[in-house]
Amino acid sequence: MTLSVHDIHTYYGRSHVLQGISLEVEDGETVALLGRNGAGKTTTMRSIVGLTPARRGRVEWDGTDISGLPAHRIARRGIAFVPSGRRAYASLTVRQNLALATRGNDPKGWSLDRVLTTFPKLNELSDRRAGHLSGGEQQMLKLGRALLSAPRILLLDEPTEGLSPAIVSDLGRWLAILKEERITVLITEQNALFALKYADRGYIIEKGLVRHEAPAAQLRESAEIQRYLGVSAGV
Repeated sequence: MTLSVHDIHTYYGRSHVLQGISLEVEDGETVALLGRNGAGKTTTMRSIVGLTPARRGRVEWDGTDISGLPAHRIARRGIAFVPSGRRAYASLTVRQNLALATRGNDPKGWSLDRVLTTFPKLNELSDRRAGHLSGGEQQMLKLGRALLSAPRILLLDEPTEGLSPAIVSDLGRWLAILKEERITVLITEQNALFALKYADRGYIIEKGLVRHEAPAAQLRESAEIQRYLGVSAGV
């Protein structure tokens, strides 16, 4: 099972945002997509899942070209997108939000009980309306909701955005669980060293192009890459 992105070009109106992005995510890998603001990270995610389709190039999932499919059909193939920001159904409770995402009773998958055990805070808040959750609580809810959709790959867009250090630490523990479960993950992050701590490989993009690709350990140790991304070993 592989996600392969081949030379995709994506536009917003006349603005040529992605200018030939290519990348791969193998089964069981966690891959980080890194770059400065405006580099094209989120647009890459949106192009993969069909929300902002590429005009040229192709996206292949498990050997099948899914370019041009509508977003809902791509999602049904097991590609779960967890966007940044507050994206829960605000008027519904936590439990209702999770129930909407549940797909069957796969004994090997993520059940509602398992999600509530993994994220005990969600269990405590199960009767609270999602619109009243903090940013970190909504992040937990979005991730739990995605897991209940029986994903074959998770696309996490800027999951630490706006979160307190304590919640970022919790998110790291959740990513470690996903890694142990060998759930395939593509993650975009401004917090580069955080993402590279859990990733197997990373891509650096700039102005809609991949500029560098290497194992995560190599990227973590590269002073040049750290300077480019605006981080330091002490972050």
